[in-house]
Amino acid sequence: MSSNNKNSKKIKFRIQRFNPEKDSKPYFQEYTLDVKPGMTVLEAVLRIMETQDGSIAMRYACRAGICGSDAILINGKYALGCETQVLHLNTDVVTLQPLPGYPIIKDLVVDMSGFFEKIYAVKPYLDVDEEQLSTDKEIYQSPKDREKIDEPVRCILCGACASACPIYLTDKNYLGPAALLKAARFVYDSRDPSKNERLDIVESEDGVFRCHTVFACTGDNSCPKNLNPTDAIQKLKRSIAVRRIKKLLRLA
Repeated sequence: MSSNNKNSKKIKFRIQRFNPEKDSKPYFQEYTLDVKPGMTVLEAVLRIMETQDGSIAMRYACRAGICGSDAILINGKYALGCETQVLHLNTDVVTLQPLPGYPIIKDLVVDMSGFFEKIYAVKPYLDVDEEQLSTDKEIYQSPKDREKIDEPVRCILCGACASACPIYLTDKNYLGPAALLKAARFVYDSRDPSKNERLDIVESEDGVFRCHTVFACTGDNSCPKNLNPTDAIQKLKRSIAVRRIKKLLRLA
């Protein structure tokens, strides 16, 4: 159904609501909005909050697809609210839900503290020594070496891949695809000297070998940036295997 503006369209939004302080279970609440071409899902929710219901909770920050804050389920698919244009969904009804598997704080906002604890566990930073930092010289990295980390560098830590991973959802100790992708980003960074230390971390029982390679975290299945954490996990497994073989050869 079109509105008076020939370029806009009336869209029904079904937003999952839940306030753990007063609700016994989640429920859907419907809102209708005139959507113009170019309006994103995030903009639509903000417009609904401004004009119809200010009690809706949704997390967002940069609005540019960089921070990962507004990752949600849009019509059952993992996506970023700020990157998804409503009219490109080609439907009159848009259903919005929070990321599955995380405790709900309110409505579309989930508690990701456990997710970030896993990220911190793999030392997600360039671990250069003080001598390198004390000089004015650039820590050089060739274009060829940079290519090795092109994909993991693009991870925005939105948490969608972990939400889609059946192992992450059922094993609270598993590091998860996002943390392992972040580990790979630094293991294969030519400037970082702590490769073995990070391999020790991800070689643990709750690391790469807990991955069952079901590809739920991969590409359009769950990643708004179309990344492939499964591939990074397999590379880490190979690096660990090679390291073990070399150690055995030295002992032989």
